[in-house]
Amino acid sequence: MLRDIVEVPHLGGYRVFLRFDDVVSGELDLSSLISFDGVFEPLKDVSYFAKVAVHPELGTIFWPNGADLDPVVLYYRVKGEAIPNFREI
Repeated sequence: MLRDIVEVPHLGGYRVFLRFDDVVSGELDLSSLISFDGVFEPLKDVSYFAKVAVHPELGTIFWPNGADLDPVVLYYRVKGEAIPNFREI
């Protein structure tokens, strides 16, 4: 089941607070998820990273250059759980 992100305040550095459309919410340091190359290279600049926002149609976070992250990965990271193997479900 896909959950949408509904709020993403920037907390400083590469940290964000994510709130999903259910009861799940929490803080993540995204520096461990982003390889800061290609479309993610501009995010090395913390002032650019701070422009993170919620994409109203995709239900995930994104930046002005179009970079975005998979909301399923973020959801399970916030929950502190392994990502399920959806092929087995």
